[in-house]
Amino acid sequence: MEEKRIRRQSLYDVIRSDIVFGRLKPGEKLKATDLRARYDASVSTVREVLNRLASEGFVFAREQYGFSVAPMSESGLRELADLRILLENHALEQSIITGGTEWEAGVIAAHHRLQRMEQRRASGDQSVVEIWKRYDWEFHQSLISACGSEELMALHGTVFDKYLRYQMLYLSYRGEVAEREHRELLEAALVKDTQKARQILTRHITSGVEHALSAIRK
Repeated sequence: MEEKRIRRQSLYDVIRSDIVFGRLKPGEKLKATDLRARYDASVSTVREVLNRLASEGFVFAREQYGFSVAPMSESGLRELADLRILLENHALEQSIITGGTEWEAGVIAAHHRLQRMEQRRASGDQSVVEIWKRYDWEFHQSLISACGSEELMALHGTVFDKYLRYQMLYLSYRGEVAEREHRELLEAALVKDTQKARQILTRHITSGVEHALSAIRK
């Protein structure tokens, strides 16, 4: 029973990752029989995972039409950005207030990993795109990791991944601007300046949205 539970969790992670990173395209039909072969899993397990992803908004389930990858739109991106600002700013403030030495060390380490990948991206290395975005996620998660709420962390993770879908689809890379914002966010967090950290985070997200939308409109 435990082995089956782990397998379902692994399949869930794989399919969710494939949606987030664009290997499964927005609007793409998801037939359990096709996915069974693709992921070497039973039809019942695939359907269970698709139902879970549908409950989180990554997959659409329509009666008589089955499952499909959730579509993407400008209004959807703006809504996700607003949610991310609301959730992440609150969690960031709480984390800065309560975070101690271990939290600071974790944030510094996460930023170091991200910075190394940003430097490789800046050099034109396309092979590290997914690693770069994973380290971006880890940095933002480290910043809010001391907020004291597992529910808030989990909800933020879902919103962040939905937001990340847009960045991956349109390869929204802002270079030095985003690097500077990450560095400023780190510095504000370490000196416990919650107001400045919130301002930087809000600018970071809204600028990212406009950059992604400019790519969509081209």
